[in-house]
Amino acid sequence: MTATDISTIATIPYADQRPGTGGLRKRTSAFTQPNYLENFLQSIFDTAQLPAGAALVVGGDGRYLNRHAIQVCLRMAAANGIGSVLVGRGGLLSTPAASHLIRRSGAAAGIIFSASHNPAGPDGDFGVKLNLASGGPAPESVTEAIAARSRTIDQYRIATAPDVPLDEIGEHAVEGMPVVVVDPVADYAALMESLFDFDAIRELFAAGFRMSYDGMHAATGPYAIEILERRLGAAQGTVVNGVPLEDFGGGHADPNLTYARDLVERLRAPDAPDFGAASDGDGDRNMILGRRFFVSPSDSLAVLTEHATLVPAYRGGLAGVARSMPTSRAVDRVATALGIPCYETPTGWKFFGNLLEAGRITLCGEESFGTGSTHVREKDGLWAVLFWLNILAVRRESVEGIVRAHWARHGRVLYTRLDYEEVPLDAGRAVMDAVRARLPDLRGSTLGGRAVVLADEFAYTDPVDGSTSAGQGLRIGLEDEARIVFRLSGTGTAGATIRLYLEQPVGGAEADARGAPGGTTSHPALETLLGHALAIGEIEARTGRTAPSVVT
Repeated sequence: MTATDISTIATIPYADQRPGTGGLRKRTSAFTQPNYLENFLQSIFDTAQLPAGAALVVGGDGRYLNRHAIQVCLRMAAANGIGSVLVGRGGLLSTPAASHLIRRSGAAAGIIFSASHNPAGPDGDFGVKLNLASGGPAPESVTEAIAARSRTIDQYRIATAPDVPLDEIGEHAVEGMPVVVVDPVADYAALMESLFDFDAIRELFAAGFRMSYDGMHAATGPYAIEILERRLGAAQGTVVNGVPLEDFGGGHADPNLTYARDLVERLRAPDAPDFGAASDGDGDRNMILGRRFFVSPSDSLAVLTEHATLVPAYRGGLAGVARSMPTSRAVDRVATALGIPCYETPTGWKFFGNLLEAGRITLCGEESFGTGSTHVREKDGLWAVLFWLNILAVRRESVEGIVRAHWARHGRVLYTRLDYEEVPLDAGRAVMDAVRARLPDLRGSTLGGRAVVLADEFAYTDPVDGSTSAGQGLRIGLEDEARIVFRLSGTGTAGATIRLYLEQPVGGAEADARGAPGGTTSHPALETLLGHALAIGEIEARTGRTAPSVVT
């Protein structure tokens, strides 16, 4: 084991990462610079304060550079006094599976190599994320300390050792540090079997129920094949694009109506299966489709909350639920009906983690296709798919039928999100500044004949630890519970993304109208809100964009 003194490259350009990314996410080319990856990993080891001899979980989503990064991490772990490492075979671990493995093994932390739903390959993106012993992402206090260290580091420690055979399950070693290569799927599949009624789901498939699951050539393909086809008896070929590829097959592994277009078209075809689903690059997001019917993530969270007691793991009821602020308030209505608390948090899974750890909530979700529960401390795409399958197996109704019955009981909340991706950061900030400047004048005014009852910048005080988070999005609320929300997101690696959210409760014939399958602003009520939002934010004038990149 050697300690090598290396002068740091200029500074690791981490400072421009906006809060919420949970780690370092950059173009792959950044990570191929000499010492770049090593310097950031050393910053983690210097800052995380892992106990001597600690166990570490390491894995990633299989994208380009994943294997190399894991080998570097293993040698650096040995040089930094880590006691042992668990690593997924082939370097593969979905993010929720990594969270579960950290918790099950009692590891002190986990390092996950992923850029989530961002494109992969030599010309794509790469990322490094630290999860703590809870299985959840490191909080901002830790990631900010890592960022600060990365700008002052002048050496890193790395062992001189051959590569570990990542494809061979069993115990290996790096300079005396045990490295155990484990089946990345087995523990997670067993966890899912303990949560859901697999017998009922098997009976559903045996009765002729058909589904299509798009693995998007990312992390969850092997998990879905094992669970859906082998354990639950879905027909062979139910999982498409199930082999993880370093460039995600040239696609964009983000499960939405734009990037999962092939799946959407399969569910619209005359011979469409009964159910469709997809997960993203690292397996923590999900998209749910019925036959010619899209389920918005906000509605999905509300439906899962309403029907949670049909699932064995949640049969005793829910302690509470939580949603991110931009997520529609559909789940709030269900929580009120159930008599349980519903928390509104900033975007970012770490806020849910505090509530989960404190036992205040059982389910949580974000409009960005992420849903989760107490079973791990990350959002979990395949878990959400199995939750839906469990409900379908018990109810024996179509996806559309279940959602429409939900609307009939709780009301429908029309909802859409428009993403303006890779906008120059200055232009994105200019849009937010324009909206922020108008908030005082909007308060107490009218918008299209409706009174503005809310115009503010969302701030959050954590009910568990008392910490505060300001600047979490700009909100405009109308008297009929309609909302417009603006956020500037930093989860990309080029520029920024302006996210515009529109929400409009409707009733009567409007609530029952089939209309578009979702992910559009074709409903007149949403078109009206969009017009107000574009005028308030001056998006076209300030960005040059005449249309969003993605609409969901």
